[in-house]
Amino acid sequence: MTAWLDRLTGRVTMYRLVVIVLGAIAAIAIVLSLIPGGLSFSPLQLLATLATSLVVTYLSNRLIALPFRVKPHSESSIITALLLFFLFFPTTDPHDLLVLALVAVIASASKYVLAIRGRHLFNPAAVAALIIAFTQLSAAVWWVGTPLLLAPVAIGAFLVVYRVRRFALVGLFVVVALAISIVRLSTGGMDVGTAVWFSIASSPILFMAGFMLDEPLTLPPLRWQQLTIAAVAAVIVEVPFHLGPLYNSPELGLVVGNLIAFFFGQRRAVRLDFVGSSAMTPSTRELRFAPSRPVAFRAGQYLEFTLPHRGADTRGIRRTFSIASAPHEGQLAFGLTVPPDASSFKRALLVLEPGDRLLATSVGGDFLLPRDPSVPLLLVAGGIGITPFISQLRHLGATGQRRDIVLVYAVSGLDELAYSEELAASGIRVLVVAPSEPPAAPEGWLYLGATRLTGSRIAEAVPDLAARTAYVSGPPALVTALKRDLRRLGVRRIRADYFSGY
Repeated sequence: MTAWLDRLTGRVTMYRLVVIVLGAIAAIAIVLSLIPGGLSFSPLQLLATLATSLVVTYLSNRLIALPFRVKPHSESSIITALLLFFLFFPTTDPHDLLVLALVAVIASASKYVLAIRGRHLFNPAAVAALIIAFTQLSAAVWWVGTPLLLAPVAIGAFLVVYRVRRFALVGLFVVVALAISIVRLSTGGMDVGTAVWFSIASSPILFMAGFMLDEPLTLPPLRWQQLTIAAVAAVIVEVPFHLGPLYNSPELGLVVGNLIAFFFGQRRAVRLDFVGSSAMTPSTRELRFAPSRPVAFRAGQYLEFTLPHRGADTRGIRRTFSIASAPHEGQLAFGLTVPPDASSFKRALLVLEPGDRLLATSVGGDFLLPRDPSVPLLLVAGGIGITPFISQLRHLGATGQRRDIVLVYAVSGLDELAYSEELAASGIRVLVVAPSEPPAAPEGWLYLGATRLTGSRIAEAVPDLAARTAYVSGPPALVTALKRDLRRLGVRRIRADYFSGY
């Protein structure tokens, strides 16, 4: 089941997946408006609202981008338009449509005006809804929170959350928000069963959590920070209050969460000057950059950076890559796979010349080794998923730390063993899964065979598996399957890093 979900959600980019899911929910809403007893809005009202939101958001996004000399992201503007469609009351009234058009312009402008170093601070739809509420011209009603759309919203939100793997963030928000809502309604006279159903089916909690709260660009880098934001946002959404023009609402919860995320995350710009690259295997390369100022990070974290380029495809101009260098090094290294159908972003990386410059904006990630050096570790890497482990091993080597580490490395061919010389020099035990056995494996290396890597195969070679803390990094299908296997075998502490590919 998980492998099927990985294939389904991985066929398209994250932006396109959200567009498809939101578009499907919009289509279902229009169909429901045609059915007697369905939605109370007419098809014309829905279509007029949807058309206004799409056209104005798309055009305003492109026009506002011109003076900022920024290439507009079309799919991002479509997502914003679809979100606004579900937030504001469907109508055919010219005045109300004009106000909606103003909201769309505000949402587009927020991406450039309320931004620092090319990164917008707030969810555009949420901040636009909050601003228009202050003007008292209109207010978001979040009509998407209706029992008739509960099933498509829940399914769509699950697909999006599954793709970004933010179940803890979304789960905590939903649990806290539902708990507060149920208590508030039941203490107000509603029976518990009705309060539960109303909180789930007639509120925007699931929609907000699945399509807006987990927006990657407005989240802080660390897990505990994200969970803090989830709890704060849930309280602001569900606890009634009124302070001047402010009152509890989903849009306020989102904007406050975005603001907290800004102060949590590293938001200073760092210029990266390209130094050079080297081929590690037939399909992987390591790229090195010299930062304009020291970049504070911990081994195992990632760096987000931007590379504007001509002919950018729908996968965009911003990426996060795990850092392969150690924190003590002056340069930053990134290992990446270059498939035949590589994105325009990767193709642009490969033609960089020494001195060419990128802009880095954020460091993040919780894929960190335990602080206690006595904890025995199991590191499992699939392909280029070896990258964060290289950073960690380089750091351990530079600081002289000794740890009990077993590394399992699965590759598609022996010629795809990236960083093999460094792994051999590290002295750790390495278990290799490849189509054929290495002809001259270094001391301490063991060949596990050519078939699919499973937890059982690891357990046969690592008798004390259950006593180790496991770190799994690589393609989503591999990581998901191994997490399940390792849990069944008694491994209680597992960290995962999903390499979706670009």
